[in-house]
Parts: sequence; C-alpha cells; structure tokens
Amino acid sequence: MAIAAHNVTLTLGTDKSPVEILRGVDLEVPAGASVALLGPSGSGKSSLMAVLAGLERANGGSIRVAGLDFATMDEDELARARRGRIGIVLQAFHLLPTMTALENVAVPLELAGIADPFGRAAAELEAVGLGHRLTHYPAQLSGGEQQRVAIARAMASEPAIIFADEPTGNLDTATGHAIIDLIFARRAALGATLLIITHDPELAEHCDRVVVMHDGRIEERTA
Repeated sequence: MAIAAHNVTLTLGTDKSPVEILRGVDLEVPAGASVALLGPSGSGKSSLMAVLAGLERANGGSIRVAGLDFATMDEDELARARRGRIGIVLQAFHLLPTMTALENVAVPLELAGIADPFGRAAAELEAVGLGHRLTHYPAQLSGGEQQRVAIARAMASEPAIIFADEPTGNLDTATGHAIIDLIFARRAALGATLLIITHDPELAEHCDRVVVMHDGRIEERTA
C-alpha cells in the first residue's frame, strides 16, 4: 500500500473548545492507484490530505505513507520524509514571485540535494509545455501557466505519491480540463500514486476509485 491510514483522528482548537476534524478515518490506497476524494466543504478532505502528506500531525491512529510510519515522526522528520517521495499540487499556486519559473522548480530540488537541479527543472517544465517560459516570473504567466509550473515543481523529484487539492479551483473550465489531463499524463509517466481532492464529479471519473467524506468520516467508497 502506498497509503495505509487506520482510525485517524485530528482535533484542533483549544482544550476548552475542541473541534473534531477527522473522526476515525480509514483509507488504503494501493501503489500506482488514483483516488478521488469528494465531499462538501468542511467535510475534512483537505485536513485528511494534509495529514497523509505529512503537513499536519494527526492526534491518533496509524499512518503509513510510502512505507514510512508518519504517525511517529516529528515535523522535521516529516519534512525529510516528504522529499523525493511526495509531490503536492494546491489550488493556490504558491510560486515565489521573485523567482523565475525555472528557479521555482529548481530551487526545491537543489535544497533537497538532487543532482543537476536546473537541468531537471528545465526538462520537467518542457514536459508540461513551458519550455519557452523558463525565464518568466509568475506575474508574467497566466493562471494556467502558473499551475503548470506548480505541477512541474511537484513532479520534478519523481515522487512516488502525488497529492492534489482542488488543482483546478482557480482556473476557467477549459484551462482546468487541460490541467487535469496534464496531471494524469505526468502521473502516468511517473507511475505514481495519486490522491486528488475535488468537487468536480467529471474530474473524479478519471480516477480508479472515488471516496466520499462527510463530517470527518469516510462514508462511501466506489470503484
């Protein structure tokens, strides 16, 4: 299993006013599979992804991701565990405005100690159709182009698992469809596992399996 989570709980807020976000979630995702996570706003989808991606620590339960025990790691260990194993694409592009497209992709590779980071970044930007935009800054790119840079950044380390949280949420319909096609194409090229959060049933149909969350729990699984 690329992801094996059992009885995962997450509570935020204070001791006097706790807010239960995840209420005993069980989820297993085989290596190489694609899973769509659906559910209304506030159902816990993004929080579950954050826990599985090592961006948030659960309060309880067992979590194994890419063969590692995430439940026992501290924040520094989780950060190290993500490198080279996990790629993340978010609704907001989170590109550094003072860096070019090439630098936005290459610098994380460089910090992770990956060989030839700029060559690898250039190749990945070429793969997402931005070989002609390497020296452009985010403000000089369209929303769709910025998301392509973000996808290149997520994929450039050739991660085993890709998490995508509403990756088309800030894009128009046509651009969104192109971005989804790109995510699935790059994921197939890498042979990576994909967990994608979406409100779009059409996007979910691209996946091997659909999981529906409600009120912090998984309530439905369909093949």
